[in-house]
Amino acid sequence: MGDYSGSRFRRGAGALLSGAVSAFIIVVAMLAVMWIVEIVDFLITPYDTSFGLLDRQFGIVGWDGDGLIGIIFAPFLHGGFGHLMANSVPLLILGFLAGLRDVGKFLWATVLIIFIGGLGTWLTTPINVVTVGASGLVFGYFGFILARGVFDRRLLDIAIAVGVGVAYWGILAGLLPNQQGISWQGHLFGLIGGVVAGWVLRRRRPAVTAPYPY
Repeated sequence: MGDYSGSRFRRGAGALLSGAVSAFIIVVAMLAVMWIVEIVDFLITPYDTSFGLLDRQFGIVGWDGDGLIGIIFAPFLHGGFGHLMANSVPLLILGFLAGLRDVGKFLWATVLIIFIGGLGTWLTTPINVVTVGASGLVFGYFGFILARGVFDRRLLDIAIAVGVGVAYWGILAGLLPNQQGISWQGHLFGLIGGVVAGWVLRRRRPAVTAPYPY
């Protein structure tokens, strides 16, 4: 019994470590792409502006058919290096924690957050307003971590959800409307996307069937 329990613990710890390494590599790669894109956008934009050429071409543009392409690309674009720096640390931490236990579900959650967050932003942002930035992903990972703790009810997930909730509850102020230069729509629908992802990707429990009477 002792050898079996010890072997099971080692397998679980090994899987968790492998997932942690994979999640860290994926999130760092995402951030690397964002920084490379921002450097390129800075270099090709010929004048000082809060939005670069790539932002205007590939950002989410409210109620513009051409702006729908931004649903895919907007999370990797930012309105300057200050905007990118503000998103980098929370994205690294929350993305790592979101992918810690199951990288496959983390990737699917990222897809759902980008799609739901982007489409919701496109539908609710005023006409011709450009939205870019990874903050929708930040809010999405925040929502996904909390939802996973609620729906999966595993001890590790609950502990991570409580820690994240305590540490990052202040970001919910970003959901308030009418903040100059802040897309509360992107934050709100990113959060919704994360909660939806937590529900869709929740751990399935086997159905309990009643024994047949004899």
